[in-house]
Amino acid sequence: MPAKEIDAAQGNLMASSDPQSPTAPIRGRTTQERPTLKTIAQLSGLAIQTVSRALGDAPDISQKTKERVRQIADEIGYVPNRAGVRLRTGKTNVISLVLATDHDAMNLTSRLISSIATGLRGTPYHLVVTPDFPDDDPMKPIRYIVQNGTADAIIINRIQPEDPRVRYLMDIGFPFVTHGRTIWSDQHAYFDYDNKAFGRLAVEALAKRGRKKLLLIAPPLDQNYALEIVAGADEAAKEAGIQLDIAKGVDSDGKRAVISNHIRDLIAAIPEYDALVSPSPNATMAAAAGIEEAGKRLGEDFDIFSKETVPILSLFRPQILVASEDVAKAGDFLSKAALKIIRKAPEPLMQALDQPEEAPEDYARST
Repeated sequence: MPAKEIDAAQGNLMASSDPQSPTAPIRGRTTQERPTLKTIAQLSGLAIQTVSRALGDAPDISQKTKERVRQIADEIGYVPNRAGVRLRTGKTNVISLVLATDHDAMNLTSRLISSIATGLRGTPYHLVVTPDFPDDDPMKPIRYIVQNGTADAIIINRIQPEDPRVRYLMDIGFPFVTHGRTIWSDQHAYFDYDNKAFGRLAVEALAKRGRKKLLLIAPPLDQNYALEIVAGADEAAKEAGIQLDIAKGVDSDGKRAVISNHIRDLIAAIPEYDALVSPSPNATMAAAAGIEEAGKRLGEDFDIFSKETVPILSLFRPQILVASEDVAKAGDFLSKAALKIIRKAPEPLMQALDQPEEAPEDYARST
């Protein structure tokens, strides 16, 4: 008989004879039964309360017991009844990620969702994405979650310096973590990319290549990371003695055609521009098209330095200089920070600031 064998008649999993082993036999369940906490308790020999706490990742339950209980739950197809969980514990076992609907998949959206969901894997928590419509009140989805109790914690991004969502959540004591920083960041959990360092790095790299007159396509200036990029780039430009202008009438969240045409017309009117800084691969690709239409040659008489979350720009135009943003690291950190706040762990708040580095020329091909 093999080490593991399904007995179709009894619906039993035959394995190790040690009842405390993670591979111990699971007996007594028929395929017609709907698995419950009681079912897991019977199969594991543990109390129902212990099973419930193990599935809830309670800190006073040993890791060996948690693994045993989760294995049994997986093998019998146990799915928690959220209504029951909420009645017993007051918890929803949900973390809500509030995301703007105008994000493009080439930015961080899809990778952020994936990495947060991966960070929650193996926990009792599920990720729910709550849309934040750009033409609506940004407080609306936050109030909905809080007032209806649809999640135990909230993750938000596109952070403003004095973000009203953050102020509201801080005031009422609702668990949350931000992807980005506010002026109150010392008081809440966050993960952020050092965008001021990115702006500085971009300008310094272009100055080393002999560029003298730079354009910056900034994000919307009501967002904190936009102000950080502008500040870092401006400081570096002054130190290098070169000119830096922010492109007026367009931002990095704009439509590709608008960005492309605007940059084309601007460079055609002022051909002295010889470099561009961009915080988004979408804006970079659109701008590159406009730059080339204006008669400039990337890597020869014009350079671009861009941030990217997916290694694609070096494949699109190998001449583009890039600094990568690790969204997988961000998502994993945000998920763990949210769980820590929910559990009211006594340690200090989880806070991290990721530092940018210029990617090597073969970055896209080696990733």
